[in-house]
Amino acid sequence: MRYFIFILLLSNSLRAQELRILSAKDSSVIPFAFLSVKNNTDNNSYTSDIEGKVVISHPIQDSILYTIQVQVIGYKPASKNVKGKDLKTNTSVFLIPNSVKLDEIVITAQYETSDINSAIQKVQVIDAEKIAQMGAVNLKDVFTNQLNIRLEHDNILGTGMKLQGIGGENVKFLIDGAPIIGRLNGTIDLSQINLNNIERIEIIEGPLSVQYGTNAIAGTINLISKKGRRFEKIIALNSYYESIGTYNLNIASTFSGKMNSLQVNGGRNYFDGWHPNHRLFQFPKSSIADSNRFQQWKPKEQYFFNAGFQKQLKKLEIGLKSNFFNEKITNRGYPRAPYAENSFDDFYYTNRMENCIFLQGRLSNSWKINSVSAYNYFQRLKKTVFKDLTTLIESTTGNSSDQDTNRFNLFMSRASFIHTKDSALINFELGYDINLESALGKRISEKSQSINDYAVFASAEYKPYKQLVIKPALRIAYNSNYKAPLVPSLNLKWDLDAKHILRMSYGKGFRSPSLKELYFYFVDINHNIIGNQNLKSENSNHFTVNYNYNSLIQNCSYKLDFSAFYNDISNLITLSQTKGNEYSYINIGRFKTMGLQIANSCNYKQLFIKLSANYTGRYNIISENSAISEFSYSPEVQFNFAYQFIKSKTNIACFYKYNGKLPSFVQSGNEIKSTYIEGFQILDVTISQLLLKNHIQLTLGCKNIFNIQNVNSNLSSGVHSGAATSVPISMGRNYFIQFNFKLTGRKNEKIN
Repeated sequence: MRYFIFILLLSNSLRAQELRILSAKDSSVIPFAFLSVKNNTDNNSYTSDIEGKVVISHPIQDSILYTIQVQVIGYKPASKNVKGKDLKTNTSVFLIPNSVKLDEIVITAQYETSDINSAIQKVQVIDAEKIAQMGAVNLKDVFTNQLNIRLEHDNILGTGMKLQGIGGENVKFLIDGAPIIGRLNGTIDLSQINLNNIERIEIIEGPLSVQYGTNAIAGTINLISKKGRRFEKIIALNSYYESIGTYNLNIASTFSGKMNSLQVNGGRNYFDGWHPNHRLFQFPKSSIADSNRFQQWKPKEQYFFNAGFQKQLKKLEIGLKSNFFNEKITNRGYPRAPYAENSFDDFYYTNRMENCIFLQGRLSNSWKINSVSAYNYFQRLKKTVFKDLTTLIESTTGNSSDQDTNRFNLFMSRASFIHTKDSALINFELGYDINLESALGKRISEKSQSINDYAVFASAEYKPYKQLVIKPALRIAYNSNYKAPLVPSLNLKWDLDAKHILRMSYGKGFRSPSLKELYFYFVDINHNIIGNQNLKSENSNHFTVNYNYNSLIQNCSYKLDFSAFYNDISNLITLSQTKGNEYSYINIGRFKTMGLQIANSCNYKQLFIKLSANYTGRYNIISENSAISEFSYSPEVQFNFAYQFIKSKTNIACFYKYNGKLPSFVQSGNEIKSTYIEGFQILDVTISQLLLKNHIQLTLGCKNIFNIQNVNSNLSSGVHSGAATSVPISMGRNYFIQFNFKLTGRKNEKIN
């Protein structure tokens, strides 16, 4: 329980049973504060409205002593004894803002919703406040500043990532526990994952294959959707503009009652394309069809719609959710020689659909259930046209490789039954996980293939001492296409004292070959890629040690986090040149990564500072037969800063990340070549302002202040590209403005 200060200003000039909840810093109103008024016989509760007002509706007697208690997130709780005759006058309650930021709440892979320090695994949380400060639109924007994550950009396939030095095909992506499908070149396109309806992002590094099965070798990223609070009503309009030609607009609404909650939102994101010769503040305009029609970063248009409904059934909550996403990427070609009167243009269409049903809550005092079932649909369509630039008439080309459609379907159901009691020596979890996936397309062998996975898993939390938790877990699976291994894990959490926490974990990771890796067939004049049905599943062993120190000195909260990790992957799957010009997916043997990471953060009053660094080594497999280093190392540095001016309701923030040089080795015939991607640094600065009694939030910012566009490299050629002397990083320095208008209301709730 935190200590707090409570101040009452009484005025006898007016006669009304009304309280007003205000901030002691600047006298601004505090909506949605919970207030209780009680005496020896009665206890009545209320909630302040959007203007911070609370109207006391129950009878107040002059001579009786009442206890007033007020609580709201972000302020210190308050309590005061007041005579009834004083309570009948206009009374202002001033709350002191919390100088220490509250600990984040996490749910991924936990038995119970808990604060971040109580979680068995190390969990990183990116909350809605940081997402807003960054002006982030999608997952790519957020991960630009995230330590131990490297982004990889392809102007057609989108933005992928590596976590702990391991490719994105080994990272599990979830939304509310349901997997995201639609991997291109092995990874999810982060620019397609919009954050308009996301409350926070939880990241667990290291395998969670016991809970989530395949693809969770390097880590798991779970996006948690926004939910309405009781009796809350919100209508919000958000618009976003970037000087590189980005125009976004979305509308969201939430309507919540005592037992039900409904959220609906939708919008459009539009990017006009970018080339280094574009002017700053590039606006759409008609132009002639010359070489300027070709864009380095392709024009992109996205439409999305989300709807969610939750209903409380005593101690259980049932939820329904639907997400729809549509994207069009336009790749305009150069005008063709000799007269530049026509061109070949490509269009890439993506459709995503997700329908989920959730059931969670308590079945009894000791048992709870957590389940999700979903149907996911993903379609990627490529269309190539021959365009007459004088008449603008388009005709579909006849080359079979120019037109393509791939569809993926996933039916999944996962449920766990958890026995949990605070006083129990052992708590445990029993669950199942079913995934039925299919792929259709002319580049899939026999046009259609499927793979089914059925698994059961169990874990236990054993507490031999109050400060020590040991959590073993095991997954047993049956797969329709290959023999799935047993997947064990072991986690240990030891609270050395109130300030020191030690975590250690071992996990066996596992990734089954994807349908594309098994059955892909793409042979034409430009491509010769064949899947491999003899692939083995990837297996890994992962070790992590994490030390966390938390200290609270007066108004300053300091945290130190140190981690060391080691990954050893066998049968790593990669696309490789097998003979002549033929490429296929093969198991290359072993791949390892190892690294150290340290993070320091300080929260003093309205100031937040975080300085972090990591050093990651990646295994050079050719070192087994050559005199080169076993590991190639690269550093990363992250610095975040934020300060809030309470009186003016202004927030400034900066986000800096240095990505060090990324070295490696490749073998070409009998020759070993050293390759690299040069290091670079990204700096973003934002300032946000609350206006009109917090109904409007205006955010201005500059992204990529150092104007990084491409960085030097000497990567060797592959099936998707030739040898590269540079790799794309960003569209250069750009400026943005974000306007958020929100109408919020909450009905006063009376609890007897």
